[in-house]
Amino acid sequence: MIVVEVVGALAGASVTVAAMSLTSYGKRFNENRDAVVRLTTSVDNMVHRLDVLHKDIKLRDAEVFARLRDLEAAVARLEGSQKHS
Repeated sequence: MIVVEVVGALAGASVTVAAMSLTSYGKRFNENRDAVVRLTTSVDNMVHRLDVLHKDIKLRDAEVFARLRDLEAAVARLEGSQKHS
């Protein structure tokens, strides 16, 4: 009789430990999945912001180089007028 109770207690403890292990594994899996989702979202956000920054830099550079071309043309005109005078 005692052997049956011991075996029953061991079986109950084994089932409890197995259930706790599965619950712990599921919780860790969910935490890891959530971390991956957060990281993926963060990377996507950074990519979008870098695209916006790249477009802003391209526009600024186009404006700067256009002004430089205008200045070069003005300097060339001034140099040309001074040589003919």
